[in-house]
Amino acid sequence: MTLQYLLLFFVGLIAGTLNVIAGGGSFLTIPLLIFMGLPPIVANGTNRVGILCQNITASWSFQRHGVVDWQYVRWATGPAVVGALLGSKLAIVIGDEIFKNILAVLMIAVTLWTLWDPLKHKATGENEKPFNRAALMGGFFLVGIYGGFVQAGVGFLVLAATTLAGLDLVKGNAVKVLSILAYTFISLAIFAWEGKVDWTLGFVLAAGTMVGSQIGVHLTVLKGHSWIKKVVTVVVIIMAIKLILS
Repeated sequence: MTLQYLLLFFVGLIAGTLNVIAGGGSFLTIPLLIFMGLPPIVANGTNRVGILCQNITASWSFQRHGVVDWQYVRWATGPAVVGALLGSKLAIVIGDEIFKNILAVLMIAVTLWTLWDPLKHKATGENEKPFNRAALMGGFFLVGIYGGFVQAGVGFLVLAATTLAGLDLVKGNAVKVLSILAYTFISLAIFAWEGKVDWTLGFVLAAGTMVGSQIGVHLTVLKGHSWIKKVVTVVVIIMAIKLILS
């Protein structure tokens, strides 16, 4: 059991780093929780303990670095919370087998999408365009639905929404972390109310993600994180295939 906790902590550290940089860390943690014996929906709920703690520490760090623009956060957070209410309710009622299959498909699809990286030049500051409030609010409503349902890979969708709304990578990451923090409170409460959270594993995972989030903030501010994508892509696809075959 101790070895399992150490493995969960280490994977949580990696996931916390990834989630702050862009997203996709839950594509590592949710399958691991399933492989450790949790039902898929309980794994989905338990994963949110780590997400919540990770985003608390990351939000503090972004604020400390002075890269948070609160007007963008306010416009994004409200729609995201409403969407998360809908997505979380859907995640509770769906069956474990259906959820597991949806997760495996999303793992492969989102990973391939990030390899293509259609927003790369926009996100790094090229081809900048004016801020679009409607795009930010509409995008974050959809982000909330998806994040409330599965969370895994939501960071990529958030950065797509912030990029299309005209924000650069650093500001977009700060909005992402704070908006996910807000709606994860709601989502985790719904899963906990329905008894779909393993708190022991959740807090072990949270310890790792909190450490990883600090690494992620540092790499985001320095913009030195492109090397991570290749390794994570291979691991995520392997785990997706194992999910499908299990």
